[in-house]
Amino acid sequence: MRRAIWLGVAALSLLGVAPAMAEATPAKDMSAADQAAIFKAAGFKAKGGKWVRCDDDTTQSAQPGFIEVEDLNGDGVNEAWVRESSLFCYGNTAEAFVLLGKDANGGWTILLDEVGMALPLDTKSKSGWKDIEVGGPGAGPFPKFRYDGKKYARKK
Repeated sequence: MRRAIWLGVAALSLLGVAPAMAEATPAKDMSAADQAAIFKAAGFKAKGGKWVRCDDDTTQSAQPGFIEVEDLNGDGVNEAWVRESSLFCYGNTAEAFVLLGKDANGGWTILLDEVGMALPLDTKSKSGWKDIEVGGPGAGPFPKFRYDGKKYARKK
């Protein structure tokens, strides 16, 4: 079943259609200033009215950055996913993401930055954060990441 999910997600990504994650929602109600702060913290730059980290404006697979939000630890505060697609920049996976969370000062900090497609899992760390699997082309197994109290680290 998981292989079928990854194959479907990979196919959509190759077609230039960004697949939505199961529980994440678009950040369309977020202010432009909040969105800009998230994009900047994720290493994206404004270019031609879009936010990009990968400078690919020539291939059809390129999709500029966009934000989705999801509460990964159940504390009522959303974390932010910033995703971008491009075969040119990210190879056969065609997608990369940056996961950010609010820090103690109200700013955004990077929790995980990977090439691939993120899939939050039902398993959780002791502190209640969902584990994340990062997939791409192929049958796997795919790496899994667990929150270590500061950021997501690869599970051994």
